[in-house]
Amino acid sequence: MVARAEETFFTHLECSRTGESYEKGEIQHVSRAGAPLLARYDTARARASFQPDALTGRPFNIWRYRELLPLANTSDILSLGEGGTPLLQAHRQGARLGLSCLYIKDEGLNPTASFKVRGMAVAVSMAVALGAKELAVASAGNAGGALAAYAARAGLPAHIVVPRDAPRGSVAEAEAFGAEVTYVDGLIGDAGRLVAERSERHGWYDLSTLKEPYRLEGKKTMGYELFEQLDRTLPDVILYPTGGGTGLVGMWKAFDEMEALGWIGSGRPRLVSVQSTGCAPLKRAMESGALACTPWGNAATIAPGLRVPKALGDFLILRALRETKGRAVAVTDDELMKASRALTETEGIFACPEGGACLAALESLVDESWVGKDETVILFNTASGAKYF
Repeated sequence: MVARAEETFFTHLECSRTGESYEKGEIQHVSRAGAPLLARYDTARARASFQPDALTGRPFNIWRYRELLPLANTSDILSLGEGGTPLLQAHRQGARLGLSCLYIKDEGLNPTASFKVRGMAVAVSMAVALGAKELAVASAGNAGGALAAYAARAGLPAHIVVPRDAPRGSVAEAEAFGAEVTYVDGLIGDAGRLVAERSERHGWYDLSTLKEPYRLEGKKTMGYELFEQLDRTLPDVILYPTGGGTGLVGMWKAFDEMEALGWIGSGRPRLVSVQSTGCAPLKRAMESGALACTPWGNAATIAPGLRVPKALGDFLILRALRETKGRAVAVTDDELMKASRALTETEGIFACPEGGACLAALESLVDESWVGKDETVILFNTASGAKYF
């Protein structure tokens, strides 16, 4: 690929809480207010040239949207072929539920078999471009494997901190890529604190969820892909398994960008955050009307990606749900595992527990008639079930 300068309309970073601007050309983490930073683009200028027809002929991966991604030069891209995952109609489950347009976005077909590579491809590419020398992340499993893969691609050391009961497959993957893996007794928040301490001490670049601005940018490409895969329309409902919530917030951001670009109008899919009843801070906050979550005590679920007692970007997730007239739903571990097996056996998709949670949540929403029979509904399977053995 021939490198050209200014491949992007990226202009600056912005505090998601206060709107304060930050420079894009230096390493940044959270804002002075302790909130996630969001990448902003000159969409008014981009509107003249970056239209859907401009995508014709480009490879179907995340980098086809490079004008609305932060890297200035294509030579800085570190890629393993991430993105471009299939959108598969779930005929049997759709018929069972009485839905004519039920689809599964299967992120398990990404490199390292999870959606985490979208964010890590962009974040690690930016980290290298900005001069980072060692990388670190707190992970429930899949993020660690993804970081380790891109760190190996970049030739940089990676340090992964995981809860002791993280899925062995993901930990083995990170170790195979050459990462240093450290276990903690506790949850993802405990892993995050250890990463923060060591990063400050050793000068590591901390890529933990929403602790830097660019994983979000990679995740938002799921929203752009849905627009293309649905013939330049958006679905009515998106169900997304939510721990840290980067993917859900990323798609919400993507839809706002698309409107600014003139691709879509003001209508939005109703976003549904899916959690486990053993760790459901978003559902509790939605029901109480709170603007942020309170930490969930004694968080416990068989789905490691959902075991996040309090997300750094919880206020953004809640805002996205409310602005789109969405919901926060929680299902039991028994329900999500049964649904995961059903997706695998009836649709040929090796669903992870988190993906199964979305099907279980959809069943309850159909029972409530919250989802219409003719609405276009998207379930996200965020990783391959093979990662959990």
